[in-house]
Amino acid sequence: MSVTIYTQSSCSSSRKALKWLKENNIAHTEKRITSQPLTLAEFKNILSMTEDGTDEIIATNSNDFKNLDVDIEQLSIQELYQLTQKYPRMLRSPIILDEKRIQVGYNEMDIRRFIPRKVRAFELNALQKLAVE
Repeated sequence: MSVTIYTQSSCSSSRKALKWLKENNIAHTEKRITSQPLTLAEFKNILSMTEDGTDEIIATNSNDFKNLDVDIEQLSIQELYQLTQKYPRMLRSPIILDEKRIQVGYNEMDIRRFIPRKVRAFELNALQKLAVE
């Protein structure tokens, strides 16, 4: 399983997520969206994996977004993609994904979904044994 994490260098949540991935020996590829903008294919893939579409990945409270004064609902995918190319900080970060899952932002409980199932089952079994003792 390969995990890709899209980060921003100034983002503390991105740093926490990277640290967690390293501490848990999760193989990952980091891509800094401020210096390596998303490709159109990556952008479409991320959007296709979200449950809430643009609401999940666009940081509407970011200064970049506020200064644009645009209605996202009126933009085509191509237009939105072009905006994120020009203003990558309007994307939430980190964006963590593998072939089946996506997580936007850092949440200590939710990020555990990227631990392989066998490892999670082993940890759960160990905890259950401790609880019985």
